[in-house]
Amino acid sequence: MKGATALRNRWQISPKTSEAIAAYLFLLPTLVTFFLFVLGPMLAAVGLSFFDYNLLKWNSSPEFIGFDNYRQLAEDGRIVSIYQTTLKIAVAEVALTIGLGLLIAYLLEQKMPSLLRSLFRMTYFFPYVVSVSAVALIWSYLLHKDFGIVNYYLGLLGIERISWLRSSQWSWVSIVITESWKSLGFNVLVLLGGLQTIPAEFYEAAEVDGANGWGKFRHVTLPLLTPTLLFLLVIDSINAFQIFAQPYILTQGGPGDSSRTVVMYIYEHGFRFFNMGYASTIALSLFAIILVLTIFQFRLSRRWVFYQ
Repeated sequence: MKGATALRNRWQISPKTSEAIAAYLFLLPTLVTFFLFVLGPMLAAVGLSFFDYNLLKWNSSPEFIGFDNYRQLAEDGRIVSIYQTTLKIAVAEVALTIGLGLLIAYLLEQKMPSLLRSLFRMTYFFPYVVSVSAVALIWSYLLHKDFGIVNYYLGLLGIERISWLRSSQWSWVSIVITESWKSLGFNVLVLLGGLQTIPAEFYEAAEVDGANGWGKFRHVTLPLLTPTLLFLLVIDSINAFQIFAQPYILTQGGPGDSSRTVVMYIYEHGFRFFNMGYASTIALSLFAIILVLTIFQFRLSRRWVFYQ
């Protein structure tokens, strides 16, 4: 590296030290961003959880209240149902996007013209790059009870109109549909990459052993794809627990709390009720749950993830 060589010649330092300094200089923008926008806010949230801090009272100092926010969290009657709703949405969305993503990726890997394959890939990936608010607005019209296109086609099948966005039974389902449609393209792209890393020799050996299409998928494709599936399971789970825009725009968390997620609850306490202390406490509880879930997924992966 020319930069490392010039630095070494000027200050008469060892090659190893100059390369280390150059590496840290390249890492500096990322480290500064991490400390300012990740670690800093996390430490601030931990500190605020011990204070009663109202954003509207900007000219007054936060009041230290110890563990009162944590006691309020333990006694909050809504938080349990909101976590249950978030878990329900997360499980359904992760299962749907990984399952459909695997099916679509496997079909796209079959023999077809390269131009057609590229067109399908672009089609499935396009919703992922569209803004979350735009996706939510699109689906708010598609799922409208009276003039939505989804209910129109259901009517052609003889199914009564469903109140997707105003029914406690269906509101969370609308969130799952919207979020799955947006996230599916990312899963398809990652799974396609995973499928392309499987050596053809494994399939040839399976054919020699008399395996049919299902046998090759079950005994070759699926086991060798488990590292990719683990990656998607962890990433999708983390993202699913942090859903905010879709329920906020589509259903506003209602009716009641039937589609209200934890991040929405954090937002409401922090920026609607201006209670940043309690909002930080809820955020820390969400962080702890995601951390425990991620550790559990990695521990459990030892039993079902196979590496070449």
